[in-house]
Amino acid sequence: PASLPFAVGQCGNQVGCRFWDLALREHAAVNKKGIYDEALSSFFRNVDTRSGGDGPDIYKGKICSLKARALLIDMEEGVVNEILQGPLRDVFDSKQLITDVSGSGNNWAVGHKLYGCQYQENIVEMLRKTAEHCDCLQCFFIIHSMGGGTGSGLGTFVLNLLEDEFPEVYRFVTSVYPSGEDDVITSPYNSVLAMRELNEHADCVLPIENESLFDIVNKIHQMTNSGKLGSTVKPNSLVTSSAGSTKTVQEKPFDAMNNIVANLLLNLTSSARFEGSLNMDLNEISMNLVPFPRLHYLVSSLTPLYTLADVNVPSRKLDQMFSDAFSRDHQLIQADPKHSLYLACALLVRGNVQVSDLRRNIERLKPSLHFISWNQEGWKTGLCSVPPVGHSHSLLALANNTCVKPTFIELKDRFMKLYKKKAHLHHYLHIDGMEQSCFAEAISSLSDLIEEYNELDATKYGPGTDPPRLKIAV
Repeated sequence: PASLPFAVGQCGNQVGCRFWDLALREHAAVNKKGIYDEALSSFFRNVDTRSGGDGPDIYKGKICSLKARALLIDMEEGVVNEILQGPLRDVFDSKQLITDVSGSGNNWAVGHKLYGCQYQENIVEMLRKTAEHCDCLQCFFIIHSMGGGTGSGLGTFVLNLLEDEFPEVYRFVTSVYPSGEDDVITSPYNSVLAMRELNEHADCVLPIENESLFDIVNKIHQMTNSGKLGSTVKPNSLVTSSAGSTKTVQEKPFDAMNNIVANLLLNLTSSARFEGSLNMDLNEISMNLVPFPRLHYLVSSLTPLYTLADVNVPSRKLDQMFSDAFSRDHQLIQADPKHSLYLACALLVRGNVQVSDLRRNIERLKPSLHFISWNQEGWKTGLCSVPPVGHSHSLLALANNTCVKPTFIELKDRFMKLYKKKAHLHHYLHIDGMEQSCFAEAISSLSDLIEEYNELDATKYGPGTDPPRLKIAV
């Protein structure tokens, strides 16, 4: 089964670039003979470029020219051009790119209403062509940020298009949420307008907060500087620098943060790319972790956080790794799942780990976690035998947990501060098709979502009424 990632906007494309780079490294470490195998085929096509142009796909045999199954969309050219001039230039061709020059000016309406209309046909055509090359298209990934204009506006427009064109294919979204100190003054508007679309049209959303990523990167820096990590960061490390991924330029502040998100995606897709004793389809995550259609926001935690043997550090003992996944320090949003209510939880483990190790740790951790009354056994587990490069094992935990609620409440408060004063509204309302009702509907959608979490939290210490669950037609 193939997955088709969409990177939309500056943040989405920077994370996407790191993901493709790391994915190729992983496959290169395992696939020594350079054979185009099933693992590669889930995210890459093997194209014979000698015949000029696109050339036919080659299904077995040597790797000729790998092309990522992906679409890169940005309304500014900067990041996409950087990718095309960097080491990954051969993995993409012009048929996979949509760029404009003027950007969306940090305005959701420009991305969604203006560029959405303008590029709709173009995107649909590219989408169909790319999907034609997939034997079995299992899911779409959208990687975007919420605070700007293109990622939030055009990103959620693409989400709607995917639902219209391929309603049966799962839609996973990785959304980077801005921090309170975001330098984009309109980011609360953009985020809340985008949230409404995510509520309605996504199957699964992995919210990630810039603040958490920033804290994690700082912690790694502190540990490496204090020598606690067994001393040094290796040269050409990927966690603290972008060396080896782009021309040696001054490290950008977001490089290390983007790496963490790319590693989340790497672990999430590992079972689609490699063999395992207990492989988990991406579809299974959505089916097992989302009991209520709108409550599809999954909190992710990752361990180890330093990647690719960047840091000379003894690997975390297996049981410690499981404990880490439930601690605040390893969450990719500012949240504490341990003290909130679990609806379900998935553990995706990579490396030399046995099913018995998984069961033992679940039994050990279970007493300290609050699971909702009707889903006490709500664990989904996946084992992929190939660990990340340089590690013996890794773990990604995905929790459907009410601890996402504070993130949404804070976002609502930041939105209301602007909206009460009608600040900057005119920038949005002069865009064709954008009306004030869009703002009212968006904040009402977010309030409803928060209310659903409130109702669940109220059941934590006693029986209560559950929101209507998915009804299955018999």
